[in-house]
Amino acid sequence: MLKLIGIGIVALGFACEVNPLLVVVIAGFVTGLVGGMSLHDILAELGKGFVKNRSILLPVVAIIPVMGLLEKYGLKIQAQALIKKMKKATAGRVILGYTAIRQISISLGLNFGGHAGMIRPVIAPMAEGAALSQNPNISEKLLQSVKAHASAAENTGAFFGEDIFIAVGGVVLMHNFFEAEGMNVGLWSIALWGIPTAIAAFGVMVWRCYVLDKRIAREIAVNKKTGGEEC
Repeated sequence: MLKLIGIGIVALGFACEVNPLLVVVIAGFVTGLVGGMSLHDILAELGKGFVKNRSILLPVVAIIPVMGLLEKYGLKIQAQALIKKMKKATAGRVILGYTAIRQISISLGLNFGGHAGMIRPVIAPMAEGAALSQNPNISEKLLQSVKAHASAAENTGAFFGEDIFIAVGGVVLMHNFFEAEGMNVGLWSIALWGIPTAIAAFGVMVWRCYVLDKRIAREIAVNKKTGGEEC
């Protein structure tokens, strides 16, 4: 049981809002040392992990400067301007719409999006633009909440949607684990039972986006009331 201490370190680090990369690395080192590995072996495993997953890591690293250049030359501004033209668009609807598209597409094996490639340059500015269109005097705290909800849309859509597609690494990993334990659980069965979880997760996002729009509307009402009293 002591070897599970890494999970506690990760949970504590995230709760204390420490740098995620630092937390994960420390958790890995502690778990390795508790498990009887030498410092050399731990470093060797980290190196093997990086080399083995470089095809996943390198596109993520490469896309950051690309999106930085797009932002510099007006992608964020254009995204905000576009959403402001849509009168019925709200921050919650924008975020929920992306959640649905992301979840459905990845469940079919179409993996596009991501925090660096979609949320930061497109979805977050669009949600922010919709919120500002609703309430130009929106508080900074609520605006930050809109951005946080946009990030949550990526996590919810990608994480729960991908478990429905049998060729995703997470589903294959679960299948291999069950197989190693002598349990005959097919890939299709795992994917099938991922559907109720995905629907439940989407339902939570529906509620969160509804509450977000209500918070924005409530702040608008308070601002109008305060302004009327001052006049």
